[in-house]
Amino acid sequence: MGEARSSGGPLYELTELCDLSTVTPRTVRYYIQQGLLPSPGQFGPGAKYSTGHLNRLKLIRQLQRAHLPLAEIRRRLHPLSDGAVAASLAEEPARTTSSAVDYVRAVLASSAAPSAPAATPRVVLERSQWERVPLDDDVELHVRRPLSRDQNRRVERLLDAARRIFEEEP
Repeated sequence: MGEARSSGGPLYELTELCDLSTVTPRTVRYYIQQGLLPSPGQFGPGAKYSTGHLNRLKLIRQLQRAHLPLAEIRRRLHPLSDGAVAASLAEEPARTTSSAVDYVRAVLASSAAPSAPAATPRVVLERSQWERVPLDDDVELHVRRPLSRDQNRRVERLLDAARRIFEEEP
């Protein structure tokens, strides 16, 4: 295998990473774009991926088999260090459900059970979609939807201010 060694462990080329994680190069690029994977730091043929990238890809696949949407997977992975991802990867198979019906039953059972009030309100995650908001001929703002009510208010204020700025004469 053509892996290189660095002080941080093995480094993989994109094709090697894909072979080891059973995903396509397009999927890796998409996951980087969606914030599920960190950027390798360099793009193109010279890009190298770490064991952390490989572990994150494997954990994403396990969470997908547990029928979690990508938005929820992103929320779970974002705060995790590479060590925490490796630990989650080791324990995750015991927590996954075997079918979609089992997953729905588990979700319904957990929502029916009384629990202590959370410090932050639980947000229902939906599929996200990017909205392009043109501000001028060569300028546009990209907003990932859906947003919370508070985020929507802030974006509207931002758009109002940006439109006023672009309407000003140079």
